[in-house]
Amino acid sequence: MKTIIVLAAIELAAFTANAAEIHVDARSAQASDSNSGTFDKPLKTIAQAAKIAEPGDTVRIHDGIYRESVVVEKSGSAEKPITFEAAIGANVVITGADRIVDLQKETPAPAAADNVFSAPWPHRFIGWNKRNAHPDDNYHLLIGRAEQVIVGGYLCRQVLQREQLARGTFFADLENKRLYVCAANGADLSKNGQVEASTRTELWHSKGAFIHLRGIRFRYAANMAQHGAAHFSGANGVVEDCDFEYTNSSGAVFEGENIVARRCVFQHNGQLGFGAGRAHRLLMTECIIRDNNTKGFSRGWEAGGDKLCFCRGAVLDHCQFIENKGNGVWFDIGNEDCVVRNCLIANNDDAGIFYEISYSLHAHDNVIVGNGFADTPGAWGAASGIALSSSPNCIVERNLLIGNKEGFNFREQDRQTPRIDDASRDRNGADNTSRDRKGAGNSVWIWNHDEIIRNNVLAFNRDAQVWGWFDTRDGRHWPAAMQTPKADSAKAKDDIAAPYQAREKAGAPTGLTLETLKLTFESNLYFAAPGNGFFNWGTAWQKHEKYAGIEDVRKALNLENAGSQSADPRFADFPQRDLRVPADSPAVKLGCYPKGDVPGVKLGLIENAAEKK
Repeated sequence: MKTIIVLAAIELAAFTANAAEIHVDARSAQASDSNSGTFDKPLKTIAQAAKIAEPGDTVRIHDGIYRESVVVEKSGSAEKPITFEAAIGANVVITGADRIVDLQKETPAPAAADNVFSAPWPHRFIGWNKRNAHPDDNYHLLIGRAEQVIVGGYLCRQVLQREQLARGTFFADLENKRLYVCAANGADLSKNGQVEASTRTELWHSKGAFIHLRGIRFRYAANMAQHGAAHFSGANGVVEDCDFEYTNSSGAVFEGENIVARRCVFQHNGQLGFGAGRAHRLLMTECIIRDNNTKGFSRGWEAGGDKLCFCRGAVLDHCQFIENKGNGVWFDIGNEDCVVRNCLIANNDDAGIFYEISYSLHAHDNVIVGNGFADTPGAWGAASGIALSSSPNCIVERNLLIGNKEGFNFREQDRQTPRIDDASRDRNGADNTSRDRKGAGNSVWIWNHDEIIRNNVLAFNRDAQVWGWFDTRDGRHWPAAMQTPKADSAKAKDDIAAPYQAREKAGAPTGLTLETLKLTFESNLYFAAPGNGFFNWGTAWQKHEKYAGIEDVRKALNLENAGSQSADPRFADFPQRDLRVPADSPAVKLGCYPKGDVPGVKLGLIENAAEKK
């Protein structure tokens, strides 16, 4: 034992001797990138520290605003990561914005503006299409631009013509390479020195493996849609206590394997809080994702809290997805074996969790409340607490699905997706990995089947506690006895058969019935308040039925045959998110209550008589 202790001490001493502490202090008069990086002779930029840092080194960043883009090419190791962290008490901001100087007053100013100022503007961020926007369509003509102007810490609104300038707006004249700005208060911008504009599209890129970040704030990147201001493509990275905010598009994108993001905040970003692609075993824990898609990107394209594609084993744990303008949690295209657990998912415009054309979600012990009320066009079947869209083999259990537009949804269309291990190239050799490609190349058919929805509380949801939105011509969501085509003529029979023959020729699944789908509902607690819907089956524009109670569902669809009940769960104080219940609540008796804690919510048992009142 003494020998082991001595050897361990020797190894620790050797590690300490080899590890360096590199200081960066942009505000120090002694700072220079030609320095050695000691406390007395710090470096000026984080980018220079990234060039010289070796495995085991810690880059200590002191207070300041760092107007730079950092790329970390080197890798650390499990024993010797390369660490970048804010010094104790330091406010470290990496920004994509630069100060705009030499502003000159424009005369005459547009009628709706006063004190318009201009400066040279050499930047063009999206140059491959005439709109200078991504996506390149009329909806995103303005939204899809990447310019940002900040006056006194407030983002200005962009306009597309000089004549449209008014207070609090800016115009980027790309052809004449000039930027025009009018402050919200009409101030003289040539004197106050508070004008900034985003000039960098990417603020950070961890290319190497085993890179750790702590305590850094990222903001104001001029990134276009589907591109993160911070980019983590190296494996085994750790990102802790960092903020990603006010970027033009996504706060961050994760593409490396085995990355951990802990206690990070993704907020007020133009399109998404974060994106992820092939980020296998990504762990997001204790993070806050709130108020994203501030620019108003199409919610049906890619917008809201996040979007994950082709990820295997991603876990969202003890996070909060709040008030995002789109889905709170969106998995789209070929994800496998992902987990959402012990999260608060609240007041997002569309679905709380939208699991789309992916496999084997396990959503458990979450509180999902107040989602889906935006009436987004095309969001049918995705305006609920949880929506499974053509995604088989999922388990949904012990969630509180309460106060949403709809509680739980199935959404079904004829869908295909590539698989993770066969999705990099389509049959023509073209790249098939972008997050907005669906069903190209080596795709397979995918649909809802073998699902388990058990031990959930589905209560106070406005339009329905459960709604099966099956928009397919084959009637698969009805029992076999209800699928017999009826026709009065041979031609009518041919008309009925034609869509099925076309599907079979295309390789789509055929012969499906509600019995073969194996959709299991069991031991759920339902409560529909006056005016709430209960159980709807079928889309609103085809054959559908509304069932008023569990017995009706059992009799008509042979669903909910094992232990489910209808009763008030008796929450302590719903508006305060005090979701404690008395010990004799049916939610407790049925095992429908979440296990473990959920951030931002009070869970547990009501312990005294006063609280019961």
